Amino acid sequence: MKRFIPFMKSEPFVAVIRLQGAISNGGRGLDNPGLTPVIEKAFGKGKPAAIALEINCPGGSPVQSSLIAARIRRLADEKKIPVFAFVEDVAASGGYWLACAADEIFVDDCSITGSIGVISAGFGAPEALAKYGIERRVHTAGKSKSQLDPFKKESPADVKKLKSWLGDIHETFIAYVKSRRGTKLSDHPDLFTGEIFVGKNGVDAGLVDGIGHLAPVMKERFGDKIKFRRYGQKKPLLARFGSQIVGDTLASIEERAAFARFGL
Repeated sequence: MKRFIPFMKSEPFVAVIRLQGAISNGGRGLDNPGLTPVIEKAFGKGKPAAIALEINCPGGSPVQSSLIAARIRRLADEKKIPVFAFVEDVAASGGYWLACAADEIFVDDCSITGSIGVISAGFGAPEALAKYGIERRVHTAGKSKSQLDPFKKESPADVKKLKSWLGDIHETFIAYVKSRRGTKLSDHPDLFTGEIFVGKNGVDAGLVDGIGHLAPVMKERFGDKIKFRRYGQKKPLLARFGSQIVGDTLASIEERAAFARFGL
């Protein structure tokens, strides 16, 4: 109750934002619209000594990663609040993009970081359609409208375009990491190849700043009396019922597959 009494100094606290799961552009998992109120509340409620990002994320949408990280940086700079990231199992690909929004990044000895690359994966089924006598009918205005259609045979020209897009996103990712980590980065030859780094290897590569867990590091920085206020996305009750069930099940399978890429 002390903090509600005028003229009395409130106890110092760290606002902890939980970033758990894959980064999605479909309204499930981590995304900018869902995290906006969480992030703004964490920065805006009282005057935290610091923001701590508690990250367990295998990656996902590069655009959503960029939007979430940019919002964290804007508020951190505007309110002059330091940001620390604490990686649990994994902060890879888009998850590492989020971690780079912090001023300092800490990991567990077994945490996975890195995977600074871009991936596009899917399925093709033209032979399956032909086998069952199903004819694909697509009519377009614009010669590129049906490129990368999964029900057509893969076109070398389409693949070339896709790799060009992925290359552009990769370069943006690399530039962002360099802008945030600067001279901390090593000259490791696989730093930007999509390679992953475990624990101390991430420290040696300059991707992270040290081995450390949230409470001990924050108490070391701000004193043993520091308090923690936690913020995270809340799943609406109605999302557990009706048509949401199938969608949530598919999203869960996709997220499980994303973590499985790192042996988790």
